Amino acid sequence: MVIRLIRRLVRLVVPYRRDLSLAWSTIKGRKGGFIGSFVAIAAGSAVITACGILLMSGLSTGVTPERYSGAEVVLGGEQSFWLDESSEIRYGERVTLPADKVAAVAAVPGVRSAIGDVDIELSVLAPNGGAVGGPDGFPVFGHSWSSAALGPFQMGTGRTPSASDEVVLDAGLAARAHVSPGSTVRLVIGSIASSYRVVGIANPPGGRLARQSAVFFTDDQATTLSGRPDRVDAIGVRAAPGVTPGQLAKRITAAVPDMEANTGAERGDVEFLDVGDARSLVVETAASFGGTMVLIVVFVVASTLALSVQQRRREMALLRAIGATPKQIHWMIGAEMTLVSLAGALVGAIPGIALAFVMRGVFILAGAMPSDFQMDVGLTPIFASLVLCMLSARLGGWLVARRIAKTSPVEALGDAAVEPKKIGWVRLSIGVLLIPLGLLLTVGNVAVSGDSAADTAASAVLMFVVATGCIGPLLIRGAIVLFGSRLNRQSEAHGFLAQANARANSRRLSAAATPLAMGVTLAAVQIFGASTTTAASQDQLAAGLRADHVLTASSGAGVSPEVVDAVRAAPGVSVAAPVARMQVLLSFGSEGSIQTKPYAAQGVVPEQLSDTMDLQVIEGSIADLHDQTVALSRIVAQTVGATTGKTIVLRLGDGTLIKPRVVAIYERGLGFGDVTLPNDLVVAHTTAQVDTAVLIRSANGTNSKALAGALRSALARYPTVKVRGRGAFQDPPGPGGSGDWALNLLFQTLLLGYIAIAVVNTLVMATAARVREFAMMQLIGASRDQVRAMMNGEARIVVFSALLFGLLATVPPLIGISLGLTKSPVPSLSALGLIAIVVLTIALSWGPIAIATRFAMRLAPVDAIGGRE
Repeated sequence: MVIRLIRRLVRLVVPYRRDLSLAWSTIKGRKGGFIGSFVAIAAGSAVITACGILLMSGLSTGVTPERYSGAEVVLGGEQSFWLDESSEIRYGERVTLPADKVAAVAAVPGVRSAIGDVDIELSVLAPNGGAVGGPDGFPVFGHSWSSAALGPFQMGTGRTPSASDEVVLDAGLAARAHVSPGSTVRLVIGSIASSYRVVGIANPPGGRLARQSAVFFTDDQATTLSGRPDRVDAIGVRAAPGVTPGQLAKRITAAVPDMEANTGAERGDVEFLDVGDARSLVVETAASFGGTMVLIVVFVVASTLALSVQQRRREMALLRAIGATPKQIHWMIGAEMTLVSLAGALVGAIPGIALAFVMRGVFILAGAMPSDFQMDVGLTPIFASLVLCMLSARLGGWLVARRIAKTSPVEALGDAAVEPKKIGWVRLSIGVLLIPLGLLLTVGNVAVSGDSAADTAASAVLMFVVATGCIGPLLIRGAIVLFGSRLNRQSEAHGFLAQANARANSRRLSAAATPLAMGVTLAAVQIFGASTTTAASQDQLAAGLRADHVLTASSGAGVSPEVVDAVRAAPGVSVAAPVARMQVLLSFGSEGSIQTKPYAAQGVVPEQLSDTMDLQVIEGSIADLHDQTVALSRIVAQTVGATTGKTIVLRLGDGTLIKPRVVAIYERGLGFGDVTLPNDLVVAHTTAQVDTAVLIRSANGTNSKALAGALRSALARYPTVKVRGRGAFQDPPGPGGSGDWALNLLFQTLLLGYIAIAVVNTLVMATAARVREFAMMQLIGASRDQVRAMMNGEARIVVFSALLFGLLATVPPLIGISLGLTKSPVPSLSALGLIAIVVLTIALSWGPIAIATRFAMRLAPVDAIGGRE
């Protein structure tokens, strides 16, 4: 079937079969000229195939449900805020459902039973005081016994719980904890440890739970421990005989609105929030990066093909002179690219599958995907990559053929004799206009204030990259004139030859130096933009954190509010300030539309906050932070146009909509979070309803070691809470975290790696095609060492030009990023990053030139001079 589709595609793309025959003859006769395009397409096919596999995996796979495997339909809250029909932002906390919906769902025709379920994250303590976790480090959750029927769990030994201090454990957890019916087990919920009597061991569906452990309480006790007696986390539905899951889901959503009905593999998204988060992230990033790669493939293939056609300009001129029409030139080049792209796309699909699993590994290391997330490797991504690569190659071929096809035969013969010096006026105009536009968006006053300024500056780098690509030949020609003599000693023969060759063939050098400069720009902005953000965040955190110790949880969900009261009474403690964290969504008007962006938020108690945390308030007062109020960082306030006294639209981590009044604006948002809310408000809307940390400030004259000892004594009743140093209070989780940087690094590496392939391709093609030139130089007296020295001189020009123009193009974006984030025009540069860029630039240019030069001179000059052009 796939072969049939390919044949039909070939017939659509190439009008006549005889063009394929002619193209095949041309390719066989000029293999070297098409190898570069083949490699570029194969590499592009590998990346596009990998993105396609990730995209299909995000759309169709996930993780098989475990506790809900016996429910045909699983109902949950809307876990995403939809920006439009295809773009969403996932809420950071679980969105719960009203408990009264369970009865409403049970009344829907076709429902055999409907059971509400709650997840209570807890820790099981071993006799030695250590925590007994789930399999492979997965968490342990508590549930009501009635929800065990959704598995269904089967009672192995013992009985069901009937009292508030009785529990049933799943068989795997009981084995790891070494307990049996009649044993006593200590459970930590929040930070509170309590003893429970094990009355039964339940066997899970399938014999084991792979990514969780389960503890079952009585229904009343589970409701009490959840802290939300009027809410449930999910509703599992069993279907009546003869009713399909799809039919039942439609009936339920029609009768009981404001819920998501999930069937099949999607049931796992409700049971495991990390799976739904990973699915959304994978789909968004794979689609976005895959689309970007298609555009890059068009550019690289067009660039590589342009060099190949330039090396055949005598042949093309002769064809035009003997009567070949523009349409025939288009068909010939199109047929060539059809065959090359078809072969390249098929060859690249195989490593593309391996690359998809490598990308999956990076997602897992970044914490953006669970380790058991399944991949969907099918024919659809391969076929889609084949179609996209062929269309991209045909588009690139069409762009290259336009200039040749519209040139008159006489002009074509003239162009074949001398390298054309001028570039098209459209290309020149675009390149010249993009530079001032990029400056306005980075260092000018056009960029929007706040974090949008930094985002705009980071996006504006594409303008400088495109501008470099458009006017690259002019820039390289100017660099040769200004710096060529300094890079090559004119008193020596090889220096003179390098300079003369560079002047005469600046277009050829620019074909290699321009994409290299573009890669330098992209890499530098990525590396130095990240170092600027990281340095600013660390500086703000170091300057603003005044606490001497930090209390955090070693296991479980976090630190219970009760811990704060316990440590405040400890000797030597001056202030104990709880801090809760979540991700919030802020909606605001921008250019006539409503935008919504995620921000890291913290919940604090305003009393004595300044003793543990200095946010550097620049307007208003943190002391007014109570009830429905909020404090914003300067960056966010400028972004949304908020001032003190103004009301903003905010969605908390669980999707709850509030409209708090702004009472303060502060500077240190990068270090502590861009949104600050009352602590009790944040805690109430987190999944576990606990604090993230407690900041401790010692009284004057208190010894640090003595204080740490007093804190440990006060925490004896809270075995999962530990005393740590200031370093435990790290940057708030949210957009721009370490996981995001890891994924950005992955995609930038793929993008820059593809550009590197294009650079190496171009350099090898351009150098290997100079066989006759090298032979002529040797026949008139130049030695092989002098020819190689000349090529080293050209390599110096390529490296210098790429670094010069590539780094110059990064200056405005980096200044704009730094101004937007820190109000300082000086970004934080990484010396190691700069060295890496220079070393890679040299390696990508000097190595291919040296190898290709040796290859081009492998034949004796007498034999090489008679070869084809």
